[in-house]
Amino acid sequence: MKLLLFFICLSTSVSIAQTQKPAAKPATAATKSPGQLVYEQNCLTCHQVNGSGVPNLNPPLRKTDWVLGDKTRLINVVLKGLQGQEIEGDVYDNAMPAHDFLTDTQIADVLTYIRSSFGNKASGITADEVKAVRK
Repeated sequence: MKLLLFFICLSTSVSIAQTQKPAAKPATAATKSPGQLVYEQNCLTCHQVNGSGVPNLNPPLRKTDWVLGDKTRLINVVLKGLQGQEIEGDVYDNAMPAHDFLTDTQIADVLTYIRSSFGNKASGITADEVKAVRK
């Protein structure tokens, strides 16, 4: 009898295990865009994983004119940093340092990622556009 119960339990466990879906695998570096990788390395700490920013410290990157609007202004923010500027009617106390150490391609990739993530739907930015502003 004990042996029969053991086989029934074993059979049920195998059956349940076979019907469960495997856990979703987290995104790896190979599945992330180059812009997302640059974002995670250089921007995420201040602007958060979802682009929401931190109230009174770091501005959001979601659906703001600074992100969706003039490309040159946005490229300059990355190249030169930003401090004490009113953004969407709010002032943020944390200064953004210049990220001019990034290559033109890295800046284009991260800004394209930002302009197409967090609910944003704006055109991409090219390395040539960054290069022209950097001059």
